[in-house]
Amino acid sequence: MYLPKHFSVDDPTLLAQLIAEYPLATIVGNLDGQLEINHLPLMLSSDNSKLYGHIARVNPLIKIAGSGATAVTAIFNGPNAYITPTWYPSKKETGKVVPTWNYAVVHAQGQIKLIDDAQWLRSHVAQMTNIHEPTYRSDWKLDDAPEEYVQMMLKAIIGIEIDIQSLIGKFKLSQNHPPEDYDAVVEKLEQSPQEILQAMREYMKKD
Repeated sequence: MYLPKHFSVDDPTLLAQLIAEYPLATIVGNLDGQLEINHLPLMLSSDNSKLYGHIARVNPLIKIAGSGATAVTAIFNGPNAYITPTWYPSKKETGKVVPTWNYAVVHAQGQIKLIDDAQWLRSHVAQMTNIHEPTYRSDWKLDDAPEEYVQMMLKAIIGIEIDIQSLIGKFKLSQNHPPEDYDAVVEKLEQSPQEILQAMREYMKKD
């Protein structure tokens, strides 16, 4: 990943927060000389050392994870926004401005392996459910479904673990612009009713 120094983020708290807020990862691996790409929700361990998830037993990713120490990259995409040059005060002064795109991403690189353990898998799925259900003000639990049905669904999936060897953040948030232009972008984003632009504003205020 192209990563200018002023866009690089290595604060583990910020990286973990983005993963928690945007848990759907794009996992990229090599399968028989071809890229195998999957989109899976993952959970980061409390010490930022591992990622956990699950896949269907018929998913080709199982061939990568089951082949031993195999490297994959999990990409987490945070908020993103088109930034118009009309927001920059410097436009009136010099006219030397162009559009750009702001975004925040985290790349986790590591070795993937399978977790074929029924008890672990049930606990994992229950934990993921408990994390995300409150987002919808719901109290649905895994135990609410018939046990026979739960067991049938669990048999169709298998757990995965990614042992993280590199966790890199790229937060391209107008840091390379003059302070007055940066502040103007934050202000314009704050005025927008669009949720994605509000999310971008929050990340710019954290930076």
